[in-house]
Amino acid sequence: MTPSDRPVPTIHDVARAAGVSKSLVSLAVRGDAGVSEATRSRILAVADELGYRSNALARGLARGRTQLVGVLLSGLRNTYHAEVARGVEEAADGLGLDTIIAHGAYDAALLERRLGRLLELGVDGIVVVSAMLAPEVLDRAAARTPVVMVGRPFTPPERACVIHNHDERGATAVVEHLLAQGHSRIVHLATSRRAAARARRGAYEEAMAAAGLAAEARVLEADEGGAERIVGEVLSRAAGAPTAVFAGNDRAAAQLVDTAYDAGVAVPADLSVAGYDNSEIGALLRPRLTTVDQPRERMGREAVRLLAARMEARRDAETIVVEPALVVRDSTAAPRA
Repeated sequence: MTPSDRPVPTIHDVARAAGVSKSLVSLAVRGDAGVSEATRSRILAVADELGYRSNALARGLARGRTQLVGVLLSGLRNTYHAEVARGVEEAADGLGLDTIIAHGAYDAALLERRLGRLLELGVDGIVVVSAMLAPEVLDRAAARTPVVMVGRPFTPPERACVIHNHDERGATAVVEHLLAQGHSRIVHLATSRRAAARARRGAYEEAMAAAGLAAEARVLEADEGGAERIVGEVLSRAAGAPTAVFAGNDRAAAQLVDTAYDAGVAVPADLSVAGYDNSEIGALLRPRLTTVDQPRERMGREAVRLLAARMEARRDAETIVVEPALVVRDSTAAPRA
């Protein structure tokens, strides 16, 4: 009989070989109290010799819990999602929970299928780091297990909790920073048409209008060649060319800095650039990126706190809005005279 043909050893096999009860094996394997160190060592040695591996999922199911938290991300392209997931993992580990991560590759239909798969696995709760799912989809899932959405929905779900940052205050802080440096021709590079992006765009337009610069409040889309158009205008040195850009996220800001570099446009001497998220990419850029800090890992940890509370008792859904903070670095400066 080859090793692959041998039956998988069970807890009963370990108990029989060690001459102890099944419950004592269970205590020893879990590291619980109630078994002496000598007996524990002997049981673990027998288990190792037999090739026994404890099935944590089966133990959890026997108690009505899997001890698993699902983490569903829009995608992996934006480091923002990964950083929220890191906070979820850290907090879950502190509660003795494991995590399963899935993503939808920025496809809403695939994202919904991945959500269904997590529900089929019987996870104890789900953190959805995405604003792509409809509220009714989140509410159907929340009827089966606690769900917390990290992101800003157009319409809040009724059963799922929501955590997002105050997009308006973050965007206003960026524009006010650029205005204080002496910029008046500020372009906003929008990154999507979802709720958070629209809130940032609206705050940008209001801050420009409040400064008496409504005519300059232009918005370009990142996915429609916005970066190339901005750089082209700077190179033209026309009277209305922008001197500063507020990008809707750090990824778009990084793409703009890259496009500017290739074209010979110096940042920030020729063009100041600010982003949003304070993701890792911003600190790695040269010049380092001025941005708005969304406390991504803290938002992930807060999501687990909400899940844990709802695992213990049914509670009404709630929305938590966290405060962003402006992080001023090297990519913004006063415009050239």
